[in-house]
Amino acid sequence: MTVIALLSVAPVVEDSMSGEVAKAVAALDDFDVSYETNPMGTVIEAEDIDTLLDAVGAAHKAVDGDRVSTFLKIDDKRTSRQTARDKVDAVEEHLGREARREREE
Repeated sequence: MTVIALLSVAPVVEDSMSGEVAKAVAALDDFDVSYETNPMGTVIEAEDIDTLLDAVGAAHKAVDGDRVSTFLKIDDKRTSRQTARDKVDAVEEHLGREARREREE
């Protein structure tokens, strides 16, 4: 089985959050998960839900602040194995190209 999640952890502050977000991402290194951070969050993959939730809890706790906002969306594939890359590859197969484009300025 594979558990894939989208995680976003950030302090509720007016200034830059990047330093605190980096703490949350670094906390994931203590767990048997793979992850990729993007501008809107971090995609995490784990073999089971308990590992994923332990990693998410550590990421949440790693952020300092009087108020911390955490968003978590989970895709728990209980009867099959599909990685996050597999999901993107399937979309790209339908598109016939990469699922990305740089905006022209």
